[in-house]
Amino acid sequence: MRKFIMTVLAGTIGLWAAAQADQGAVYYEKGQQELQKGRLMVAYKYFDSAYGVNKTDVKIVGALAKSLNDLRRYPQAREKYLELEKLGDKSPETYNQLMTLSFNLRQFPDAVKYANLVRAVDPNAKVSYFIGKAHYDDENYGEATKWLQQALKEDPTNAQVPYLIARAYSDQNNHKLAMPFFLKALELAPDNNRWMYEIGLIYYALNDDQNSLKYLLMAADKGYRKDNEYMENLAIAYLNMKQVDKGLEILNEALQRRPADIGLLNMIAEANYDAKRWEAAIDAWDKVLELDKKNASALFMIGMSYQKKGEKAKGQALCDKAIELDPSLQRNRQKMEMPGM
Repeated sequence: MRKFIMTVLAGTIGLWAAAQADQGAVYYEKGQQELQKGRLMVAYKYFDSAYGVNKTDVKIVGALAKSLNDLRRYPQAREKYLELEKLGDKSPETYNQLMTLSFNLRQFPDAVKYANLVRAVDPNAKVSYFIGKAHYDDENYGEATKWLQQALKEDPTNAQVPYLIARAYSDQNNHKLAMPFFLKALELAPDNNRWMYEIGLIYYALNDDQNSLKYLLMAADKGYRKDNEYMENLAIAYLNMKQVDKGLEILNEALQRRPADIGLLNMIAEANYDAKRWEAAIDAWDKVLELDKKNASALFMIGMSYQKKGEKAKGQALCDKAIELDPSLQRNRQKMEMPGM
């Protein structure tokens, strides 16, 4: 009797499992039909129902993973692709999705892991860019440049590749090595105004003032936003090229919007001082003192400006007062009083 009961129970369980599998297949087929109609959300609901009754069917789990990915529910899609891998799916498509999703979700070690698995199953797969970009975002610049150089061979038309190589070198403060790759990137994407702006700043760091100004102006011509940062850098580029009036015009316009910006006032004062416009320099540093009455550096430079304009005694007295406030200014005095300074 006990044996008969056990046999019946086993048969019942078997029938139940078969019914569940059949129900999962029904939901899966309905999901596929909705997918063909372009109804992504409805298809997802059917695939999710199929998964609810059968979590081990590779076909169902794969459809659910793809559906989640299509709906841009990337963390959940990645979880399902990981389940798919555990179920034995080692296809290039699954590894490629895991590589891409891990990369986009900033899971950089996993992105590298799955990129290498893609290469293992498909030696012709072009995944060096993903590996290099993952290493770059993980601030591993040595590995990043190695893989990005390989990516440049795999796809010489992808402007992001030389750009990232340039950034990797630039982030290591090696602007000289970075510049050829910045220029290569811009050659491949000639309308990228942000890159033009970056190139202008890198040329500034390389003390190439002519090219710095050229690329800053080029960026604006291509639509780069003329915000405060851009305008300040443009003014500096003009000043470095000895186009003092243009540089000061930009800085004075900026001062209308930011009248309490001590850094900006100091820039204006220094530009006038370097151009031997002593009165204008004094006026700017006076405004600094209005905002910060204990600014010894501004007082010292007012004193130097008076000396340069011929009022030596008055200037020396002001410098002495500044040094009383900040004794460290004493070491600048002899240098500043030299002819030509």
